[in-house]
Amino acid sequence: MRVGSLFFVSSSLSSSSSSSLSVIGSSICRSIIRPAPSLLHRLPFHFIPNRTTLTCSMASSFKPEQARVPPSLQLPSPPITKFNIGLCQLAVTSDKERNIVHARAAIEEAAEKGAKLVVLPEIWNSPYSNDSFPIYAEDIDAGSDASPSTAMLSEVAQLLKITIVGGSIPERSGDKLYNTCCVFDADGKLKAKHRKIHLFDIDIPGKITFKESQTLTAGETPTVVDTEVGRIGIGICYDIRFQELAMLYAARGAHLICYPGAFNMTTGPLHWELLQRARAVDNQLYVATCAPARDVGGGYVAWGHSTLVGPFGEVLATTEHGEAIVISEIDYSQIEQRRTNLPLEKQRRGDLYQLVDVQRSSSQ
Repeated sequence: MRVGSLFFVSSSLSSSSSSSLSVIGSSICRSIIRPAPSLLHRLPFHFIPNRTTLTCSMASSFKPEQARVPPSLQLPSPPITKFNIGLCQLAVTSDKERNIVHARAAIEEAAEKGAKLVVLPEIWNSPYSNDSFPIYAEDIDAGSDASPSTAMLSEVAQLLKITIVGGSIPERSGDKLYNTCCVFDADGKLKAKHRKIHLFDIDIPGKITFKESQTLTAGETPTVVDTEVGRIGIGICYDIRFQELAMLYAARGAHLICYPGAFNMTTGPLHWELLQRARAVDNQLYVATCAPARDVGGGYVAWGHSTLVGPFGEVLATTEHGEAIVISEIDYSQIEQRRTNLPLEKQRRGDLYQLVDVQRSSSQ
């Protein structure tokens, strides 16, 4: 018979027969049951043979809820379940004013095509070089006169009633420079500012050497922001290589991680799509990237290939290396479906490993 959520073997079975059956627990804690074929017709409840899940003692000893410290936040209900995202892969020149006008036109085109969220590339208002960063840097906190790039983003977001993840620009704050992404809501309000946490310092002999740390300062704060299109985690380019940051964003309840980025011609073909799909499938959420268009005559040649990846690691939309506006649908119901298909959060081994969110832990 069935009592509440527990199943019991009928007392009409002999003691020897009943001993061969296990009591089935709740939906999160069931035993393995393999009755003899001769007993199947005598079971007084619907029986699914060979269904295997963790027992109560196993689930308790694994401590999945302790694999994230503090425990993962519940995935919030987004304000909207389905919407279109626009990824604006832009050609960047040495003319800042032209770059701003061009970016605005691309945002307007993406909105006309139905995008409720628009993403721009990394360093879209300036050439990507250590020589250029100090020249093109803007003091975002000083207001629109000191930051024409973000002033445009705020104005167009309010005008078009869309959310904008504004790629990144060189930011000046005091005597320091940062690689900074600003997020604006549909009212044109600055909702978040992410300073690139992991600076791009690499040396591949004969291929590429670049050290952002020669001019830029690393950010110190992970960024998760609630918007009209859901909870979004922000990373910039090299941030995507560090899975811990994406895991932290997932534990904070992000539906989507946006990575404006400018991978190069050496690492781009090998790692760009691989990393996006890894971050998406490992954390069972959406990942969107937006790159500059390729300029083979520039000092830094970008790989391009702006992409949207779904929570099952599937590439939903992408482009090649030229200028493009990628429009694709995001459906957040897919997150719950994939997390039901593969319930990783309930299967983690908190008894063996933990991810500590230092910022959340220190604030409690």
